Parts: sequence; C-alpha cells; structure tokens
Amino acid sequence: MGILLRAQRPDDLPYLTGGESPFDDFGPGTARTQTRPADPDAAGALTIVTDAGEVAGEVNWHWQQWGPNSGSRCPMIGIWLRPDHRGRGVGRAAQAELVELLFRYTTANRVEAHTDVENLAEQRALEAAGFRREGVTRGAQWRAGRYRDGVLYAVLRSDPRPAAPGSSE
Repeated sequence: MGILLRAQRPDDLPYLTGGESPFDDFGPGTARTQTRPADPDAAGALTIVTDAGEVAGEVNWHWQQWGPNSGSRCPMIGIWLRPDHRGRGVGRAAQAELVELLFRYTTANRVEAHTDVENLAEQRALEAAGFRREGVTRGAQWRAGRYRDGVLYAVLRSDPRPAAPGSSE
C-alpha cells in the first residue's frame, strides 16, 4: 500500500481521534502546520494519507538530547493509525518515510522510536522500517494508571534501510 505524508489540516482532525487500542493514550493532538522537520527545536506531525486518498493516521516527532551539544540531538518519532489501517504495512511505510524526511531536512545522525513492551505490532513495524532494537527502558512511561516498560529503537543515518515492499531492489 502506498502512502503520502503531508501537512496536517483542520479537516484531518475528525479522522485523528485516538483511543481505539490500549496503546493510544498518547493519540493525535491538534493540527500542526509544520510541513517538514527542519526546525530542530520544533515538534511536529504529518498526516498519513493512503494512495486511495484516505486519512490513515499521523506520524509525529519531538527532539531528545543525549549530550551537551546540539550535535547530540535526535528526533523521537511516534505514530498513530486508525484501526482500519492497522496490520496492512501503513505504519512501516509511514515511519520509513518519516525517517527519510528527517535525514533529508535535518543534520540528525539518529532517529529514535519508543514503544510499550507489549506493543508487538509496533515493534515489528519499526524493525521492518529499518530500526534496530536497542534495549528496554524500565518504568519509562506512564499509561493506564502505572509506569510501564518500553523498548527503545533507533536508526542511524549510516544504517542500510530496507527496500520498499514491491520494489525490485
């Protein structure tokens, strides 16, 4: 399935409601106007649109910092998909495309993603998009009334990335 990432519009919001799975606590927020991840201080989000023109969800990012200088910053990405678009490769494609945009428009050397240890579908999607599992983050996120463990994933600018499904590579 082909996808397109585009700037969010107010008319996308009725489709970006969240709340349909136990992992949706962080669901979509409000429409953002940032169209590419060029500002290293700004968080942002893009709408995922299928090749059939349907709003499938959103990808988003915010910035983390591992060291004292700006070269140590990297975007942490997230995704939310409408239930009828889950399990169809949309998440893998959208996250892989967002990684390419972040590497194209920023100087980041690393893109991170974090998900609940129980969210196996997202772990498979991240791995299919070229992310490597780096480890468990114990008690890192508050969800459903308690702290829960997560899994940290990352892809480096120099890492090979998988070919898109259906390509001849």
